[in-house]
Amino acid sequence: MIFGPPGSTRGDELGLQDYHGCMPTLTEHLIFLTDHRDRDHLELTLCKAVVDLLPIERVVVSRVLSEDGSRRWLEVASLDVRGGGKVVDPLRVDFEQLPLLEEHGDRLRALETNAEHTVAWAGEDGPRITYMPLFAPNPDEELGVLELHTDALVPADELHLVHQLRHVFRSMYQLLAYSDRDGLTGLLNRQALDDTFYKAVLDELGVKPTGLAQLQSTLEPQQERRHRVPPNYWLGTLRVDGFSKVSEQHGHLLAEEVLLLIARILGNTFRAYDRLYRLGGDQFAVLMHCPQDALVHAAFERLRANVEKFTFPQVENITISAGYTRVTPDDSPAAALERTEDAMEYGRQHGGNQIHHHAELVSRGIKPGQPRRGGVDLF
Repeated sequence: MIFGPPGSTRGDELGLQDYHGCMPTLTEHLIFLTDHRDRDHLELTLCKAVVDLLPIERVVVSRVLSEDGSRRWLEVASLDVRGGGKVVDPLRVDFEQLPLLEEHGDRLRALETNAEHTVAWAGEDGPRITYMPLFAPNPDEELGVLELHTDALVPADELHLVHQLRHVFRSMYQLLAYSDRDGLTGLLNRQALDDTFYKAVLDELGVKPTGLAQLQSTLEPQQERRHRVPPNYWLGTLRVDGFSKVSEQHGHLLAEEVLLLIARILGNTFRAYDRLYRLGGDQFAVLMHCPQDALVHAAFERLRANVEKFTFPQVENITISAGYTRVTPDDSPAAALERTEDAMEYGRQHGGNQIHHHAELVSRGIKPGQPRRGGVDLF
């Protein structure tokens, strides 16, 4: 999502320099950082606070994405004092086109040393970039770097303010991450699915949000929005075939272990930026951005095969069934989930260990939405 070219006045016209008609104070920015439950807005909120409160020319937040052992940089948010900048949806990125960590050595140094450092290219009093780790050194924490582009050396008191803002960012990020996660598997939960789903649908419809989201959305020219290719979001759900028998025969503790292993296989099969959820019991979901049905089907087929060939302790062989659908502009989470569950249940009722696209079943004259047996969500 492009905000506008650096140096343009579009930012002033759209109110980027203020939210309420005047430059926000530190207290107001702290309210902005703590006033919403959307982690995807936190980086932009942090950038806005730094640019507003300090003589910073440009702020960039970069995150580390991992896939198949490769680690790359994604600039998730940037903002400059003239209003130019961007926000990137991780669901839509082409991982192979992102720069490797080694291609930005100064960012990498901030991560490896867990300390800030400054690079000046025109003398000690000239322009420079200050790099600092975004998150605390925790093996379970995500990795990221905050960059401050300035015309001169940043005074110690101003850097201290940045550290304070970064501390608030970290606290809010951890709090929201905890509230968005399933307690057993660590995957995202249903509330997180609803939040991301509505953002994707609103974006496809071109709806203009209110509040902080307006800062993110209004920076893209409306003409570009009308003529761009619609985002190809897909939602899929899956369940373990015969999971109730696993619980009955082996007990709840072993059934929980099966769910944990399924969650791990999901993480190893899908891309780092695909969204993985546990909806309850043995039901999981995947929200992804992909241009073609065939690629979506191939991803779920890889998952099915990976589960089938995995040896689960004591239980040994487990299979799954899954259904998926394209997200449409008039969808609600419940409507899209119902289609995926109908396709999934069709596979379960016809032997299990199957993947089905809801639209493909309908095109074959199959009505997959047959009455389903009720279930109880365990764990």
